[in-house]
Amino acid sequence: MPSALPDGEPAPEDGSLPASALVGATSRPLAVYLHVPFCRVRCGYCDFNTYTPSELGDVGDTSMASYADQAVAEVRLARRVLGEAAREVRTVFVGGGTPTLLPPADLVAMLGAVRSELGLAPDAEVTTEANPDSVTRDGLARLREAGFTRISFGMQSAVPHVLATLDRTHDPARVPLAVEWARAAGFDEVSLDLIYGTPGESQADWETSLDAALASSPDHVSAYSLIVEPGTALARRVRRGELPVPDDDDLADKYLLADERLVAAGMEWYEVSNWARRPQSRCLHNLLYWRGADWWGVGPGAHSHVGGVRWWNVKHPAAYAARLAAGASPAHGREVLSDEDRHVERVLLELRLREGLPLVALSERERAGVPGVVARGLVLQEGDRLVLTREGRLLADGVVRELLAD
Repeated sequence: MPSALPDGEPAPEDGSLPASALVGATSRPLAVYLHVPFCRVRCGYCDFNTYTPSELGDVGDTSMASYADQAVAEVRLARRVLGEAAREVRTVFVGGGTPTLLPPADLVAMLGAVRSELGLAPDAEVTTEANPDSVTRDGLARLREAGFTRISFGMQSAVPHVLATLDRTHDPARVPLAVEWARAAGFDEVSLDLIYGTPGESQADWETSLDAALASSPDHVSAYSLIVEPGTALARRVRRGELPVPDDDDLADKYLLADERLVAAGMEWYEVSNWARRPQSRCLHNLLYWRGADWWGVGPGAHSHVGGVRWWNVKHPAAYAARLAAGASPAHGREVLSDEDRHVERVLLELRLREGLPLVALSERERAGVPGVVARGLVLQEGDRLVLTREGRLLADGVVRELLAD
Protein backbone atom coordinates (compact mmCIF):
# COMPACT_ATOMS: atom_id res chain seq x y z
CA MET A 1 0.00 0.00 0.00
CA PRO A 2 2.15 2.87 -1.26
CA SER A 3 2.13 6.24 0.48
CA ALA A 4 1.19 8.18 -2.68
CA LEU A 5 -2.42 7.98 -3.83
CA PRO A 6 -3.03 7.55 -7.57
CA ASP A 7 -4.99 9.91 -9.76
CA GLY A 8 -8.64 9.12 -10.32
CA GLU A 9 -12.13 10.51 -10.21
CA PRO A 10 -13.64 11.66 -6.88
CA ALA A 11 -15.34 8.87 -4.94
CA PRO A 12 -19.01 9.32 -3.93
CA GLU A 13 -19.49 10.54 -0.36
CA ASP A 14 -21.68 7.57 0.48
CA GLY A 15 -19.19 5.08 -1.03
CA SER A 16 -21.74 3.71 -3.50
CA LEU A 17 -20.51 1.69 -6.47
CA PRO A 18 -21.66 1.63 -10.09
CA ALA A 19 -24.33 -1.01 -10.66
CA SER A 20 -21.97 -2.75 -13.09
CA ALA A 21 -19.53 -3.53 -10.27
CA LEU A 22 -22.12 -5.57 -8.41
CA VAL A 23 -23.34 -7.64 -11.36
CA GLY A 24 -22.45 -11.27 -10.67
CA ALA A 25 -20.74 -10.32 -7.40
CA THR A 26 -22.17 -13.19 -5.40
CA SER A 27 -20.41 -15.66 -7.70
CA ARG A 28 -17.01 -14.08 -6.98
CA PRO A 29 -14.92 -14.65 -3.81
CA LEU A 30 -14.62 -11.70 -1.43
CA ALA A 31 -11.55 -10.86 0.67
CA VAL A 32 -11.13 -8.20 3.35
CA TYR A 33 -7.89 -6.37 4.06
CA LEU A 34 -7.66 -4.58 7.43
CA HIS A 35 -4.89 -1.98 7.46
CA VAL A 36 -3.29 -0.94 10.76
CA PRO A 37 -1.30 2.21 9.95
CA PHE A 38 0.88 2.37 13.06
CA CYS A 39 4.55 1.53 13.61
CA ARG A 40 6.80 2.09 16.58
CA VAL A 41 9.68 3.06 14.25
CA ARG A 42 9.60 3.80 10.51
CA CYS A 43 11.84 1.43 8.57
CA GLY A 44 14.10 3.31 6.16
CA TYR A 45 13.03 1.29 3.09
CA CYS A 46 9.27 1.41 3.71
CA ASP A 47 6.93 3.59 1.67
CA PHE A 48 3.68 2.11 3.01
CA ASN A 49 1.04 4.41 4.49
CA THR A 50 2.16 4.15 8.12
CA TYR A 51 2.70 6.56 11.01
CA THR A 52 4.86 6.56 14.11
CA PRO A 53 3.79 8.22 17.39
CA SER A 54 6.12 11.17 16.71
CA GLU A 55 4.55 11.70 13.27
CA LEU A 56 1.04 11.68 14.72
CA GLY A 57 1.97 14.03 17.54
CA ASP A 58 -0.66 14.68 20.21
CA VAL A 59 -3.29 12.60 18.42
CA GLY A 60 -1.12 9.49 18.26
CA ASP A 61 -2.35 7.71 21.37
CA THR A 62 -5.93 8.73 20.65
CA SER A 63 -5.69 7.45 17.08
CA MET A 64 -4.45 4.05 18.18
CA ALA A 65 -6.93 3.76 21.05
CA SER A 66 -9.94 4.50 18.84
CA TYR A 67 -8.73 2.86 15.66
CA ALA A 68 -10.54 -0.47 16.06
CA ASP A 69 -13.87 1.36 16.35
CA GLN A 70 -13.12 3.27 13.15
CA ALA A 71 -12.24 0.09 11.28
CA VAL A 72 -15.45 -1.53 12.52
CA ALA A 73 -17.38 1.48 11.19
CA GLU A 74 -15.89 0.98 7.74
CA VAL A 75 -16.75 -2.73 7.78
CA ARG A 76 -20.36 -1.72 8.47
CA LEU A 77 -20.15 0.71 5.57
CA ALA A 78 -18.96 -2.15 3.36
CA ARG A 79 -22.05 -4.15 4.29
CA ARG A 80 -24.32 -1.25 3.35
CA VAL A 81 -22.55 -0.56 0.06
CA LEU A 82 -22.43 -4.17 -1.04
CA GLY A 83 -26.05 -4.78 -0.06
CA GLU A 84 -27.41 -7.88 -1.73
CA ALA A 85 -23.98 -8.36 -3.34
CA ALA A 86 -22.44 -9.00 0.09
CA ARG A 87 -21.21 -12.53 0.59
CA GLU A 88 -19.24 -14.61 3.05
CA VAL A 89 -15.64 -13.50 3.31
CA ARG A 90 -13.16 -16.10 2.10
CA THR A 91 -10.01 -14.48 3.52
CA VAL A 92 -9.12 -11.72 5.98
CA PHE A 93 -5.64 -10.22 6.10
CA VAL A 94 -4.56 -7.76 8.79
CA GLY A 95 -1.51 -5.84 7.59
CA GLY A 96 0.33 -2.65 8.24
CA GLY A 97 2.19 -1.03 9.69
CA THR A 98 2.46 -3.29 12.68
CA PRO A 99 -0.95 -4.79 13.46
CA THR A 100 0.27 -6.33 16.69
CA LEU A 101 1.01 -2.88 18.13
CA LEU A 102 -2.73 -2.84 18.82
CA PRO A 103 -3.98 -4.89 21.76
CA PRO A 104 -5.19 -8.35 20.76
CA ALA A 105 -8.70 -7.31 21.82
CA ASP A 106 -8.72 -4.64 19.10
CA LEU A 107 -7.71 -7.07 16.36
CA VAL A 108 -10.33 -9.51 17.64
CA ALA A 109 -12.97 -6.75 17.51
CA MET A 110 -12.06 -5.92 13.90
CA LEU A 111 -12.31 -9.57 12.89
CA GLY A 112 -15.56 -9.84 14.84
CA ALA A 113 -17.06 -7.03 12.77
CA VAL A 114 -16.19 -8.86 9.54
CA ARG A 115 -17.79 -12.00 10.95
CA SER A 116 -20.98 -10.29 12.15
CA GLU A 117 -21.49 -7.86 9.25
CA LEU A 118 -20.41 -9.93 6.26
CA GLY A 119 -19.94 -13.44 7.55
CA LEU A 120 -16.87 -15.67 7.34
CA ALA A 121 -16.68 -18.80 5.23
CA PRO A 122 -16.41 -21.90 7.45
CA ASP A 123 -12.84 -22.52 6.25
CA ALA A 124 -11.84 -18.84 6.01
CA GLU A 125 -8.14 -18.03 6.06
CA VAL A 126 -7.48 -15.27 8.63
CA THR A 127 -3.95 -13.83 8.67
CA THR A 128 -2.20 -11.17 10.68
CA GLU A 129 1.22 -9.74 10.04
CA ALA A 130 3.40 -9.27 13.10
CA ASN A 131 6.80 -8.00 14.08
CA PRO A 132 8.72 -10.52 16.21
CA ASP A 133 9.18 -7.93 18.98
CA SER A 134 5.50 -6.92 19.12
CA VAL A 135 3.96 -10.25 20.14
CA THR A 136 3.61 -12.17 23.38
CA ARG A 137 2.73 -15.78 24.08
CA ASP A 138 -0.60 -14.79 25.64
CA GLY A 139 -1.45 -12.34 22.88
CA LEU A 140 -0.90 -14.95 20.16
CA ALA A 141 -3.05 -17.44 22.06
CA ARG A 142 -5.83 -14.85 22.24
CA LEU A 143 -5.69 -14.23 18.49
CA ARG A 144 -5.77 -17.93 17.68
CA GLU A 145 -8.69 -18.47 20.03
CA ALA A 146 -10.61 -15.70 18.24
CA GLY A 147 -10.24 -17.32 14.83
CA PHE A 148 -6.92 -16.17 13.36
CA THR A 149 -5.49 -19.13 11.47
CA ARG A 150 -2.28 -17.79 9.95
CA ILE A 151 0.52 -15.46 11.05
CA SER A 152 3.25 -13.81 9.02
CA PHE A 153 6.33 -12.58 10.89
CA GLY A 154 8.46 -9.80 9.43
CA MET A 155 11.85 -11.46 9.88
CA GLN A 156 13.57 -9.72 6.90
CA SER A 157 17.09 -10.84 7.92
CA ALA A 158 18.94 -12.77 10.63
CA VAL A 159 22.03 -10.56 10.38
CA PRO A 160 22.25 -7.59 12.79
CA HIS A 161 24.07 -5.18 10.45
CA VAL A 162 21.53 -5.86 7.68
CA LEU A 163 18.64 -5.23 10.05
CA ALA A 164 20.33 -2.01 11.16
CA THR A 165 20.58 -0.77 7.56
CA LEU A 166 16.87 -1.50 7.15
CA ASP A 167 16.11 0.26 10.47
CA ARG A 168 14.57 -2.93 11.82
CA THR A 169 14.67 -2.99 15.60
CA HIS A 170 14.00 -6.60 16.56
CA ASP A 171 16.63 -9.01 17.89
CA PRO A 172 17.11 -11.87 15.38
CA ALA A 173 16.93 -14.32 18.28
CA ARG A 174 13.35 -13.21 18.84
CA VAL A 175 12.14 -14.81 15.59
CA PRO A 176 12.39 -18.50 16.58
CA LEU A 177 10.82 -17.63 19.93
CA ALA A 178 7.87 -15.92 18.24
CA VAL A 179 7.44 -18.91 15.91
CA GLU A 180 7.50 -21.25 18.91
CA TRP A 181 4.79 -19.20 20.63
CA ALA A 182 2.65 -19.22 17.47
CA ARG A 183 2.97 -23.00 17.21
CA ALA A 184 2.06 -23.40 20.87
CA ALA A 185 -0.99 -21.18 20.33
CA GLY A 186 -2.15 -23.54 17.59
CA PHE A 187 -1.69 -21.42 14.47
CA ASP A 188 -2.32 -23.57 11.40
CA GLU A 189 0.23 -21.78 9.25
CA VAL A 190 3.32 -19.73 10.13
CA SER A 191 5.04 -17.61 7.48
CA LEU A 192 8.32 -15.69 7.50
CA ASP A 193 9.03 -12.64 5.32
CA LEU A 194 12.57 -12.03 4.08
CA ILE A 195 14.24 -9.20 2.14
CA TYR A 196 17.40 -9.69 0.09
CA GLY A 197 19.72 -7.19 -1.56
CA THR A 198 20.12 -4.72 1.30
CA PRO A 199 23.22 -2.55 0.76
CA GLY A 200 26.11 -4.24 2.56
CA GLU A 201 24.47 -7.68 2.62
CA SER A 202 26.93 -10.32 1.41
CA GLN A 203 26.05 -13.64 -0.12
CA ALA A 204 27.10 -15.24 3.17
CA ASP A 205 24.75 -12.90 5.07
CA TRP A 206 21.86 -13.99 2.85
CA GLU A 207 22.75 -17.65 3.38
CA THR A 208 22.71 -17.02 7.12
CA SER A 209 19.21 -15.54 6.90
CA LEU A 210 17.91 -18.42 4.78
CA ASP A 211 19.40 -20.98 7.14
CA ALA A 212 17.94 -19.20 10.18
CA ALA A 213 14.51 -19.01 8.57
CA LEU A 214 14.50 -22.69 7.65
CA ALA A 215 15.68 -23.65 11.14
CA SER A 216 12.28 -22.48 12.41
CA SER A 217 10.50 -24.86 9.97
CA PRO A 218 8.04 -22.28 8.60
CA ASP A 219 5.11 -23.39 6.48
CA HIS A 220 5.59 -20.48 4.09
CA VAL A 221 8.36 -18.06 3.12
CA SER A 222 8.14 -14.81 1.17
CA ALA A 223 11.43 -13.48 -0.18
CA TYR A 224 11.42 -10.05 -1.82
CA SER A 225 14.24 -8.12 -3.40
CA LEU A 226 14.87 -4.74 -1.82
CA ILE A 227 13.41 -1.89 -3.85
CA VAL A 228 14.69 1.61 -3.16
CA GLU A 229 11.41 3.52 -3.16
CA PRO A 230 11.47 7.26 -3.90
CA GLY A 231 10.88 9.46 -0.89
CA THR A 232 12.12 6.95 1.68
CA ALA A 233 15.02 7.45 4.09
CA LEU A 234 16.87 4.67 2.27
CA ALA A 235 16.48 6.49 -1.05
CA ARG A 236 17.92 9.64 0.49
CA ARG A 237 20.92 7.72 1.80
CA VAL A 238 21.51 6.18 -1.62
CA ARG A 239 21.19 9.59 -3.28
CA ARG A 240 23.78 11.05 -0.90
CA GLY A 241 26.17 8.22 -1.73
CA GLU A 242 26.08 6.74 1.78
CA LEU A 243 24.79 3.41 0.44
CA PRO A 244 25.12 1.74 -2.98
CA VAL A 245 22.19 1.02 -5.27
CA PRO A 246 21.24 -2.68 -5.12
CA ASP A 247 22.96 -4.56 -7.95
CA ASP A 248 20.73 -6.50 -10.37
CA ASP A 249 23.18 -9.39 -10.74
CA ASP A 250 23.51 -9.68 -6.95
CA LEU A 251 19.72 -9.70 -6.60
CA ALA A 252 19.43 -12.46 -9.22
CA ASP A 253 22.08 -14.59 -7.51
CA LYS A 254 20.31 -14.22 -4.17
CA TYR A 255 16.94 -15.11 -5.66
CA LEU A 256 18.39 -18.27 -7.19
CA LEU A 257 20.02 -19.19 -3.89
CA ALA A 258 16.72 -18.70 -2.07
CA ASP A 259 14.89 -20.91 -4.55
CA GLU A 260 17.57 -23.59 -4.30
CA ARG A 261 17.58 -23.65 -0.49
CA LEU A 262 13.81 -23.47 -0.07
CA VAL A 263 13.12 -26.18 -2.62
CA ALA A 264 15.78 -28.40 -1.03
CA ALA A 265 13.97 -27.92 2.30
CA GLY A 266 10.73 -29.27 0.82
CA MET A 267 9.06 -26.01 -0.20
CA GLU A 268 7.63 -25.23 -3.64
CA TRP A 269 7.29 -21.87 -5.34
CA TYR A 270 3.70 -20.93 -6.15
CA GLU A 271 4.29 -17.25 -6.97
CA VAL A 272 7.53 -15.64 -8.06
CA SER A 273 8.42 -14.44 -4.54
CA ASN A 274 6.56 -17.02 -2.44
CA TRP A 275 7.18 -20.62 -1.43
CA ALA A 276 4.95 -22.99 0.56
CA ARG A 277 5.47 -26.36 2.22
CA ARG A 278 2.02 -27.68 1.25
CA PRO A 279 -0.76 -26.43 -1.04
CA GLN A 280 -2.79 -25.41 2.02
CA SER A 281 0.17 -23.32 3.22
CA ARG A 282 -0.12 -20.94 0.27
CA CYS A 283 -1.49 -17.51 1.14
CA LEU A 284 -4.99 -17.71 -0.28
CA HIS A 285 -5.59 -14.00 0.40
CA ASN A 286 -2.76 -13.00 -1.93
CA LEU A 287 -3.84 -15.61 -4.46
CA LEU A 288 -7.23 -13.90 -4.60
CA TYR A 289 -5.47 -10.60 -5.36
CA TRP A 290 -3.39 -12.22 -8.10
CA ARG A 291 -6.49 -13.84 -9.61
CA GLY A 292 -8.43 -10.57 -9.75
CA ALA A 293 -11.03 -11.34 -7.06
CA ASP A 294 -13.02 -8.73 -5.11
CA TRP A 295 -11.58 -7.26 -1.94
CA TRP A 296 -12.48 -4.46 0.44
CA GLY A 297 -9.55 -2.61 2.00
CA VAL A 298 -10.32 -1.07 5.40
CA GLY A 299 -8.18 1.73 6.83
CA PRO A 300 -6.27 4.90 5.90
CA GLY A 301 -4.83 4.64 2.39
CA ALA A 302 -6.31 1.16 1.87
CA HIS A 303 -7.18 0.14 -1.70
CA SER A 304 -10.24 -1.90 -2.70
CA HIS A 305 -11.48 -3.61 -5.83
CA VAL A 306 -14.98 -4.84 -6.64
CA GLY A 307 -16.11 -5.85 -10.10
CA GLY A 308 -13.61 -3.77 -12.03
CA VAL A 309 -13.91 -0.67 -9.83
CA ARG A 310 -10.85 0.25 -7.75
CA TRP A 311 -10.88 2.89 -5.03
CA TRP A 312 -8.59 4.14 -2.29
CA ASN A 313 -9.13 5.77 1.08
CA VAL A 314 -7.81 9.06 2.42
CA LYS A 315 -4.30 8.60 3.79
CA HIS A 316 -4.10 10.25 7.20
CA PRO A 317 -5.65 8.56 10.25
CA ALA A 318 -7.20 11.87 11.38
CA ALA A 319 -8.87 12.44 8.00
CA TYR A 320 -10.02 8.82 7.94
CA ALA A 321 -11.56 9.12 11.40
CA ALA A 322 -13.25 12.42 10.54
CA ARG A 323 -14.91 10.99 7.42
CA LEU A 324 -16.33 8.03 9.31
CA ALA A 325 -17.45 10.20 12.26
CA ALA A 326 -19.43 12.31 9.78
CA GLY A 327 -21.12 9.20 8.40
CA ALA A 328 -19.28 9.48 5.09
CA SER A 329 -17.15 7.01 3.17
CA PRO A 330 -13.39 7.39 3.72
CA ALA A 331 -12.83 6.77 -0.01
CA HIS A 332 -10.76 9.54 -1.64
CA GLY A 333 -10.84 8.55 -5.31
CA ARG A 334 -11.63 5.71 -7.65
CA GLU A 335 -11.27 4.42 -11.19
CA VAL A 336 -13.34 2.14 -13.36
CA LEU A 337 -10.96 -0.25 -15.06
CA SER A 338 -11.30 -0.65 -18.80
CA ASP A 339 -11.34 -4.07 -20.44
CA GLU A 340 -7.76 -3.38 -21.55
CA ASP A 341 -6.70 -2.46 -18.00
CA ARG A 342 -8.14 -5.69 -16.66
CA HIS A 343 -6.53 -7.72 -19.43
CA VAL A 344 -3.06 -6.27 -18.77
CA GLU A 345 -3.42 -6.85 -15.03
CA ARG A 346 -4.53 -10.44 -15.58
CA VAL A 347 -1.51 -11.24 -17.73
CA LEU A 348 0.85 -9.43 -15.34
CA LEU A 349 -0.43 -11.17 -12.21
CA GLU A 350 -1.41 -14.65 -13.35
CA LEU A 351 1.83 -15.24 -15.22
CA ARG A 352 3.63 -14.86 -11.86
CA LEU A 353 1.82 -17.92 -10.50
CA ARG A 354 3.06 -21.52 -10.61
CA GLU A 355 -0.25 -22.54 -12.17
CA GLY A 356 0.52 -20.11 -14.96
CA LEU A 357 -1.57 -18.13 -17.41
CA PRO A 358 -4.18 -19.80 -19.64
CA LEU A 359 -3.31 -19.35 -23.29
CA VAL A 360 -6.90 -18.31 -23.96
CA ALA A 361 -6.27 -15.21 -21.83
CA LEU A 362 -4.04 -13.89 -24.61
CA SER A 363 -5.27 -12.36 -27.83
CA GLU A 364 -4.40 -13.98 -31.13
CA ARG A 365 -1.72 -11.34 -31.68
CA GLU A 366 -0.25 -11.93 -28.21
CA ARG A 367 -0.21 -15.71 -28.67
CA ALA A 368 1.99 -15.16 -31.71
CA GLY A 369 4.74 -14.00 -29.36
CA VAL A 370 4.66 -17.16 -27.24
CA PRO A 371 7.09 -19.27 -29.35
CA GLY A 372 9.77 -16.58 -28.93
CA VAL A 373 9.73 -16.58 -25.11
CA VAL A 374 9.47 -20.38 -25.07
CA ALA A 375 12.49 -20.69 -27.37
CA ARG A 376 14.57 -18.51 -25.06
CA GLY A 377 13.78 -20.73 -22.10
CA LEU A 378 11.73 -18.13 -20.22
CA VAL A 379 8.37 -19.88 -20.39
CA LEU A 380 7.14 -23.47 -20.63
CA GLN A 381 3.88 -24.41 -22.30
CA GLU A 382 2.24 -26.91 -19.96
CA GLY A 383 -0.92 -28.07 -21.70
CA ASP A 384 -3.02 -24.99 -22.29
CA ARG A 385 -1.09 -22.79 -19.84
CA LEU A 386 2.12 -20.75 -19.86
CA VAL A 387 4.39 -21.18 -16.84
CA LEU A 388 7.56 -19.22 -16.11
CA THR A 389 10.80 -21.17 -15.93
CA ARG A 390 13.32 -20.45 -13.20
CA GLU A 391 15.13 -18.09 -15.57
CA GLY A 392 11.80 -16.58 -16.58
CA ARG A 393 10.98 -15.77 -12.96
CA LEU A 394 14.03 -13.51 -12.88
CA LEU A 395 12.68 -11.64 -15.90
CA ALA A 396 8.93 -11.93 -15.26
CA ASP A 397 8.08 -8.28 -15.94
CA GLY A 398 10.07 -8.38 -19.17
CA VAL A 399 8.22 -11.50 -20.33
CA VAL A 400 4.91 -9.73 -19.70
CA ARG A 401 6.03 -6.66 -21.63
CA GLU A 402 7.10 -8.82 -24.56
CA LEU A 403 3.82 -10.71 -24.67
CA LEU A 404 1.79 -7.51 -24.50
CA ALA A 405 3.94 -5.54 -26.94
CA ASP A 406 2.17 -4.03 -29.95
